[in-house]
Amino acid sequence: MSKKKIYLIISIVFILAFFAGNLSYPRYFNRGVDFLNQKLSLKFPHFPEIPFKLGLDLQGGTHLIYEADLSSIAENEKTNSMEGLRDVIERRVNLFGVREPVVQIQGQKLIVELAGVIDPAQAINEIGKTPFLEFKEQRDEEETKKILDKQKEIQGKSMEEVQKIENLQLILEDPYFKSTPLTGKYLKKAELNFDQNTSKPLVSLEFNDEGAKIFEELTEKNVGKQLAIYIDQNPISAPVVQEKISGGKAQITGKFSIEEAKELTRNLNAGALPVPIKLISQQNVGPTLGKISLEQSLKAGIFGFLAILLFMIIFYRIPGIFASLSLLIYVVYILTLFKLISVTLTLAGIAGFILSMGMAVDANILIFSRMREELNAGKTYLISIEEGSRRAWPAIRDGNFTTILVGLILFWLGTSFVKGFALTLVIGNLVGLFTAIFITNSLLRCFSGDKSSRWIWLWR
Repeated sequence: MSKKKIYLIISIVFILAFFAGNLSYPRYFNRGVDFLNQKLSLKFPHFPEIPFKLGLDLQGGTHLIYEADLSSIAENEKTNSMEGLRDVIERRVNLFGVREPVVQIQGQKLIVELAGVIDPAQAINEIGKTPFLEFKEQRDEEETKKILDKQKEIQGKSMEEVQKIENLQLILEDPYFKSTPLTGKYLKKAELNFDQNTSKPLVSLEFNDEGAKIFEELTEKNVGKQLAIYIDQNPISAPVVQEKISGGKAQITGKFSIEEAKELTRNLNAGALPVPIKLISQQNVGPTLGKISLEQSLKAGIFGFLAILLFMIIFYRIPGIFASLSLLIYVVYILTLFKLISVTLTLAGIAGFILSMGMAVDANILIFSRMREELNAGKTYLISIEEGSRRAWPAIRDGNFTTILVGLILFWLGTSFVKGFALTLVIGNLVGLFTAIFITNSLLRCFSGDKSSRWIWLWR
């Protein structure tokens, strides 16, 4: 590679580093721009001040755990129901302005993390009580009588006597209506309308294609019977089916005001839950604790970074200075990437970033060690660079590849904090490979001339 091409590459690297550095921390550049614009009547633009996205443990916020009731869901549909529930809660939280919530599935539990929302009561209010919409068909008289008799059977009995009763689960059943497959899972949209005869508010429902088919089958087999509409297990209305209804449209009528009808419409559109949920845990991380964690993490990162620079300069001298410069560019690049792709920084994520910094230095150490061996063998400086890089590459490749592979597995299978660690580790390793192999190598090649014996110790 010619010197001219190397100089061009180094120039591009430093120009990109300048822009990346000011994008990751634009305060001082923007102050300078303000000073020049004021003094010289110019209009230089500012760098955009994009904040880092901090996780719950650094910013403070609320951690909620909901449990989904999947008892009425078929085994092969449970995964789809939980995924639908997660999507609905995400839409619901975003509707109330909570910035980029973390909503994750763990079995039958849904974990909701809201960074910046400190009060759990406020967080629950932000999520809101999203209604569980369900259609129930009327039971036969025989079923109703059986359940009512069973409920009468427990009256006046002790707990021990009740537990001995057969088919005890019937006591908890609704004696008049039974569940159907038609729930809010199939809801396409809800609209506020008014009854043309009474001018009272009502909510019009429209189902998707699958829901329309289920609704048509339900109305066909329940002609002359009631088909009840339940919201959060409470009956809203129970109209009698006059004929089979095609097209997937229904109405919710009841004794509610216009504001109540609007709220119901808004909540249903925000996401009628495919399954009922129950809040089982709520925790909050205070902003003070988050600030302390952030400050301690930054101190650890800065001290670790300075220790690495000191080690490289002492043990490898001028190549160590180049490696330190390359590492500085690495930090600038990766912080900019964190902003641009909106990586959520947590304590675990910062640990992954610091670990990847060490991996980036490790690649330089392997190259310098091989390069030193070549120089000690009496080879020229340029040949030593080429041979050192070539012989070090298999170890660098294998070490980083296995780390990236483990990081991807952790990201795929891990929970929120583990995913944060894995993501920053993978990104850090990829950027570290680029800076160690490409930037450091280019800096060394800028001084490709043979070194005099007097100064050769500075290079090995």
